[in-house]
Amino acid sequence: MTEPPDQPPGHVKGHIAENIVHFARVLRRAGVPIGPRQVLDAVEAVKQAGIRAESDLYWALHATLIHRKDMAEIFDQAFHVFWRDPRMLERMMALMLPELTTQPEEAEDQTSRRLAEALMNKNNVPQSLPEPDIEIDARETMSAAEILRTKDFEQMSATEIAEAKQALTKLRLKHDEVLTRRTRPAAHGSQVDMRATLRASLRAGDIIPLRRRERRRRPPPLVILCDISGSMSIYARTFLHFLHALTNDRDRVHTFLFGTRLTHVTRQLRHKDVDEALREVSASVEDWDGGTRIGETLRRFNVDWARRVLGQGATVLLVTDGLDRDGASGLETEIARLHRASRRLIWLNPLLRYDGFEPKALGIKTMLPHVDEFRAVHNVASLDELVAALSAPEKKWPNAA
Repeated sequence: MTEPPDQPPGHVKGHIAENIVHFARVLRRAGVPIGPRQVLDAVEAVKQAGIRAESDLYWALHATLIHRKDMAEIFDQAFHVFWRDPRMLERMMALMLPELTTQPEEAEDQTSRRLAEALMNKNNVPQSLPEPDIEIDARETMSAAEILRTKDFEQMSATEIAEAKQALTKLRLKHDEVLTRRTRPAAHGSQVDMRATLRASLRAGDIIPLRRRERRRRPPPLVILCDISGSMSIYARTFLHFLHALTNDRDRVHTFLFGTRLTHVTRQLRHKDVDEALREVSASVEDWDGGTRIGETLRRFNVDWARRVLGQGATVLLVTDGLDRDGASGLETEIARLHRASRRLIWLNPLLRYDGFEPKALGIKTMLPHVDEFRAVHNVASLDELVAALSAPEKKWPNAA
């Protein structure tokens, strides 16, 4: 560090203020929301607290620059790299190279990609180090698009997350129409339209033409219940871009977010501009990154919303990892009730991406018998598969419209 550790409170000299500004820029490039006011507060906090030990600087900056729990890990990594271990930059630079299917040397490198990217300059070179002379033969590697499709959202850099969100906005449901009870005129319909036939007989002679009808087809209502607790935060924020595209592509899409409470955000997602839509969603939801009360929130949905949105054979997407803070209290009754009211209940769980996944958590074991499909949702490829499944030819679900 530039500043010696034995300065009294209120005494800041040298380049410590410039270093704090530069450190804030690194955090901002890594995705931490930091504005000029917070940077000024950080400089003032260090001035008032003094720097007798490394922990003084750490907590002064943490208190002023970090206001969200999910950003604490990035701050911790950035602090120790920026202020204490410059050699970490060499390891982080390796993260910017094409990935190979080898075992990583350090576990922390997998979670530091956003920080590694932030510590690079515009030419993807570590700041304060000369540009290395590296040649890479990438002919046998996967394409960038394929790597992006199969990479876990949790392991993506800030740029990759932006590219993935852009890819999700292009996903569309096609050919997912189901038969309804309403009919329409058709030349070769399976039903005889007696009223139209009688009207035609008034104009006909001896031969009365039969008029026919057939059942209409229409996309079923789509209801999404998405978990926004701390363990689902990254997946939920990315999944919202997919939900925004669905909401603006078709009618009868209803989206609910839940953590410790249930919030209806369909109206906010109907904004054509995705950034404006997500800003309104963030302003409407008060329980981001908190705990999860799945049983209670499903009860509120079944009581307040099920009759309004689950008519006409609705398909329900339940997006959650199944980790319930209430120990699955009341969960079995409510998930069974939701299953009976929906035409098709699909559970999307990011934990299913692990090959060794076993339903050991009480909430998962309680919900699993009451769903029609159990799918992973952790990357672009898994959402492609979901779209294909929803667009597949109609099956004879028990509660079809």
